[in-house]
Amino acid sequence: MKLSAYYKSLEYEVELKLDYDNLNTYNKVFISKVFTDTYVPEKVLEMKNIECGGTGFFYDKAPPLPYEIEHIMPDYNLYNEWVNQKIMEGVKPKEFEYYTDYSIGFVTRGCIRQCSFCVNKNYKQCNLHSPVSEFLDSTRKYICLLDDNVLACKDWKQVFKDLQSTGKRFQFKQGMDARLLTDEKCDVIFNQSKWIGDYIFAFDNIKDAVVIEEKLKLIRKHTDKIPKFYTFCAFNHDNPDNYNEDFWKKDIVDLFERIKILMKYKCLPYVMWYKDYKNSPYYGTYVNIASWCNQPSQFKKKSYKEWCISDNERKGGNSATMRYYNQIAEKYSDIVDKYFDLKYEDLNEYQ
Repeated sequence: MKLSAYYKSLEYEVELKLDYDNLNTYNKVFISKVFTDTYVPEKVLEMKNIECGGTGFFYDKAPPLPYEIEHIMPDYNLYNEWVNQKIMEGVKPKEFEYYTDYSIGFVTRGCIRQCSFCVNKNYKQCNLHSPVSEFLDSTRKYICLLDDNVLACKDWKQVFKDLQSTGKRFQFKQGMDARLLTDEKCDVIFNQSKWIGDYIFAFDNIKDAVVIEEKLKLIRKHTDKIPKFYTFCAFNHDNPDNYNEDFWKKDIVDLFERIKILMKYKCLPYVMWYKDYKNSPYYGTYVNIASWCNQPSQFKKKSYKEWCISDNERKGGNSATMRYYNQIAEKYSDIVDKYFDLKYEDLNEYQ
């Protein structure tokens, strides 16, 4: 959207391209992708009028946009034709709310954590990036922030003050750093801010369990809302090059343990896989756990065991869901005994 706005300001004609046809008829074609496994034809990448960007191409070494593009008001009209076409085809307008109802941008950039799996691992601090006014469309009802770690910014209070001054409801979509919560930050987030959607945090590593539990108690001191926690898995934090049987078992145990902690404090896990989950002998278990956790209506009512049984019945029996369940059950009875019957409504201490 920023690229579009910039080139329109130079009086170029700009359009959203949804295919790779006739690319040679354009002066310039910009291709961006977020994920490394998104396919782009090699012959397209060899064309002289093509310019690529985004983490999907460069991961942690993606070049930044030039200043005059990075700090321009996004072209929020770029997707209008595509959105209208999809709605005419029968897709519900709600599916496109981020295209139609939200101003989107970053008020801070960077992070202090340097997690080895993250595209932001080269940052050492979090700083102010742009004022809200830079990307705020006054006609749009809401604001979506994509900041990497806003709570690590020394100016976080000013950030929230500026957001509150818009009078619009807002959200931080990427997951806030729960380890940095304080009473003051909780009060600002849960009591002073006009929020929309989920309060999203992250619980990436079981080694943070003690501090995360302390912060969960702090959250519960300030709100009875149900936060969501991105729950990262299938990544070896201790040795990223070593994925053996012991690791895969431990990782599944660690994932269930984090889910158990979140259940206790009336929070929802949202399971996110590292790409190597596809190479796990228990690939299907990762799929099952995510399918269970990432459907709150199911997760709140059913244990993992109950969900697998009901999903198997829904699919007519003898489904992959049950085969994946049995693979673990037959090999690791200790995991079954400790975790498969855990229920959100039983463990939740904040009914």
